[in-house]
Amino acid sequence: MTTPTAGTFFGHPKGLFLLFGTEMWERFGYYGMRALLVLYLVASVQDGGFGWTPGEALSLYGTFTMAVYLTPVLGGWLADNFIGQRKAIIIGGIIFSLGYFTLGIPKSMLVGMEETVFYIGLTLIVIGNGLFKANVSSLVGDLYEEGDHRRDGAFTIFYMGINLGAFLAPITVGVLGEQVNWHYGFILAGCGMLIGLTLQLLFARKYLGDIGVVPSAKRITDGQKTQAPITSQDIDRMKVILIMSMFSVIFWAGFEQAGGLFTIYASDFTDRTIFGFEVAASSFQSLNAMFIIMLAPIVASIWVKMGSNEPTSPKKFALAMVFLALGFFVMLWATMVQGGDVTVKVSMLFLVFAYLFHTLGELCLSPIGLSMVTKLAPLKFTSVLMGIWFLFTALSNKLAGFIGSFVGEGQEMVDNAANIFMGVGSAALITGVIIFMSAGKLVQWMHGAEGVDSHNLEDKIEEEIAVTGTHEGISEKQ
Repeated sequence: MTTPTAGTFFGHPKGLFLLFGTEMWERFGYYGMRALLVLYLVASVQDGGFGWTPGEALSLYGTFTMAVYLTPVLGGWLADNFIGQRKAIIIGGIIFSLGYFTLGIPKSMLVGMEETVFYIGLTLIVIGNGLFKANVSSLVGDLYEEGDHRRDGAFTIFYMGINLGAFLAPITVGVLGEQVNWHYGFILAGCGMLIGLTLQLLFARKYLGDIGVVPSAKRITDGQKTQAPITSQDIDRMKVILIMSMFSVIFWAGFEQAGGLFTIYASDFTDRTIFGFEVAASSFQSLNAMFIIMLAPIVASIWVKMGSNEPTSPKKFALAMVFLALGFFVMLWATMVQGGDVTVKVSMLFLVFAYLFHTLGELCLSPIGLSMVTKLAPLKFTSVLMGIWFLFTALSNKLAGFIGSFVGEGQEMVDNAANIFMGVGSAALITGVIIFMSAGKLVQWMHGAEGVDSHNLEDKIEEEIAVTGTHEGISEKQ
């Protein structure tokens, strides 16, 4: 494989910034569509929606997002073994765009086929995501030789692209869809994907060289390493991966209420007027990405300044659960202000602080995720264990939709929402306590993989942020 020779920009290969733009526009499309999905489903037929109940909409949302987290495993396998990352990205981008534009077809043109075409659109998005998502991330790492110190910094830049797209989408696609026409919003999401696809078609050969053209399985591998026998230490480390993966379900099932129950609450029960302007309900989904961009360097620097007192990974995981619980208790407080009255609109500050706490939780947990898998997994089982992590992430998204579906409709919604917020918050707090009490044993089972040898502030910040791409679940090492 030859590396691109197009030169550097800010000390990094120019190909990095091509991938930055490609991923930013892809995430713009996806998060824009996601911001609209539940609101579109629950909107009345007269308002251009489907008139589903919140429970029905949230159940579908859970199934859809579960599929979104499962298909990258298959897409990565196809790229690695048959078609290569570059071709997978192009094919995935085309299918992605077709999915968004399918959702953007006006319902007046689909009399009697509205739901069928809607499901076709979602299916195309799931397939496109599977081919695109894992593979564009893997190309970033291929831009650098093994041991290149710029690699972590490259992923910091790359994941800022993810967050920039995730921030811009709800306040553009979401606003256009909610306040003008649902279908215009989906079309704008598709246009974002087309921009990312066009960047790849025009500049990939120049700035990426032949990186990602040949399937990785056809490259020479170190057979001795992959055939190394499994030791008792390996078994202990795999136990840590499985335990943490199972606990992660609680976190992501709560976190993913952002695109479901939180959005419905923003739409129905939140006073969204500020300075005479009404904020679109979908726009609140931009808060997570905004807080990530603002707080990721701060959180990373705090860990460094703590020195030897920095919490171990399991303790950070436990802290993430506490932050998740705090976010739900803030929302429980909002329902208490309502007092069961569906006509009462609460301050938008409740949602702002809930998103803030959940983002702090994400910043404590995301750097563990797939980074933990790549550090702890035996080489021959890395892909399998990565797939298991994805499986649990997918299950958590389905669980998120299942939990949210109990909100009901009409007069019961406020009381049901209060019960959900209390239940998830309590479960997160209990889980955090369990993980904290088990932290010592989990670190022992890691057998030194935890590592405490990086104390350089700049390097540590890059390392932490590099694996915090909202909660994309895609590792640069994949």
